[in-house]
Amino acid sequence: MAVPKRRLSRSNTRKRRSQWKAKAPALQVCPCPRKETIRPHHLCTHCGQYQGRQVLPEA
Repeated sequence: MAVPKRRLSRSNTRKRRSQWKAKAPALQVCPCPRKETIRPHHLCTHCGQYQGRQVLPEA
């Protein structure tokens, strides 16, 4: 079994682990008239809709 000769530094370990989440989060367009961009599975902060349903009262 392979055994590393030296211990990896904390910065090198964190650099390697951070590479898999380097993509920007995906965004969707809200169906409200303002057409704001929202993250998937989140409600629109402007109109209070989630998946086409009114969840929060309009602000």
